[in-house]
Amino acid sequence: MPLGWLLAAVSTLRWLPAAVDGAVRAARPAWWSGRLACMEVSLATVLVVAVCGRRAHWVHGSRPLPNEAHAWVQTATGTAFGLEDDDPVRPWVVVRVTPALAASDR
Repeated sequence: MPLGWLLAAVSTLRWLPAAVDGAVRAARPAWWSGRLACMEVSLATVLVVAVCGRRAHWVHGSRPLPNEAHAWVQTATGTAFGLEDDDPVRPWVVVRVTPALAASDR
């Protein structure tokens, strides 16, 4: 699906459980040979958590030298899932958060 459509759809979601991140990764079918990387895992996590009635945010970020893009899930408390490889020398910079963080969530 086009990224713009996915962002619009996810922006309507408000609630997700944080523990779903591991469950989404574990649920990858053995027969699936396609790509299942940060964007797919984080989007699936946000959707599953929303169905469970909890809040989380789908975050897209980048970092330079070499240029990289990444997607992860962040809860309202600031806990991030999917940033295990965060490098203090080259930290991820948030480019977009969907749904947008409320002032009280920052």
